[in-house]
Amino acid sequence: MVYENNTNELLKIHEISKTGNIGSFDIASTDITFVWNRGCPMSIVVNQVTYELLKNDIIILTNHHRIENVCFETTRLIKFNLPFINQVGDKVQNSLLDTLFFNVTSVPILSIEENELDAFENSWDIFCIEMKSKDNLQYDMLQSILKRIIILCARKLKKERTTASAEREADILREFRFLVENYFVKHHDVAFYASMLNKSPKTLSNLFSSLSDRTPIDIIHERIMVHARKQIFHTTKSIKEIAYDLGYEDSQTFSRFFKNKEGLSPVQYREKGSYS
Repeated sequence: MVYENNTNELLKIHEISKTGNIGSFDIASTDITFVWNRGCPMSIVVNQVTYELLKNDIIILTNHHRIENVCFETTRLIKFNLPFINQVGDKVQNSLLDTLFFNVTSVPILSIEENELDAFENSWDIFCIEMKSKDNLQYDMLQSILKRIIILCARKLKKERTTASAEREADILREFRFLVENYFVKHHDVAFYASMLNKSPKTLSNLFSSLSDRTPIDIIHERIMVHARKQIFHTTKSIKEIAYDLGYEDSQTFSRFFKNKEGLSPVQYREKGSYS
């Protein structure tokens, strides 16, 4: 079921069995996708990483991710673009950003407990009903249901995370990861992001040391590598083109960086993928 208007606001919901339309797992056309496993344990491969989802686990993906393989019994998909939630309020949008960018190197997965299931099921049922409504209140209803689901997920993930950091420090780290997601192609240095956050590089590094087992430069490099692996493995672009797209002035510098992180040169990595 699909809702789309003339202002680029898009919402899709699907319930799929293993004999259904696998093409629904193409998530490139929407900004955010919630994959809700409703059957037996589900295996999903995202950017070459395999995730195992139990019944009523939800994995949250963006259009930067690519679902490469999936094995499931029954699943539900909620797909939408960011313009659809532009009017839901800053707190809800911040909750969504926190959910998505808390850890740039992995994806958010939450497990719905039995006592929490009714809230999610009720939201899904209303979604299905409202998708069939064609009156002038449909948009407001769909937006309010999506807002509720985002809040439910954000609350759930917040409970599952354990951190003793002050709220502002956590906000700064979240904002750093969000900035990296938007600027990693052009900016590889910590100083740029620290400046955007009105912090010195040293202050930012100290915040990370108290709240994370990785440094700011680790996060930047990890995000570059996620994109680099995807481009090498899934496109026919030359290594020189990929290096240029990632902000490197020459392919040699990129190749040295890639080999230092991966243990293989870009060419060797591509050849390995072609034989796997």
